[in-house]
Amino acid sequence: EVTLASLMDTGLVTTDDGPLKILGDGELTVPLTVKAAAFTAGARNKIEAAGGSCEVI
Repeated sequence: EVTLASLMDTGLVTTDDGPLKILGDGELTVPLTVKAAAFTAGARNKIEAAGGSCEVI
């Protein structure tokens, strides 16, 4: 499960001063459950194509 808190714990995101929006850059090859405030259409497509899911929180 990927959340803002988990990204901060790993150091990939350094501040939590705004909502998290997932962008569609890069490739995804493993299924992930991603929880964020918003997703671009490309990000949603890539996450779901890899067998994952998107949850708007």
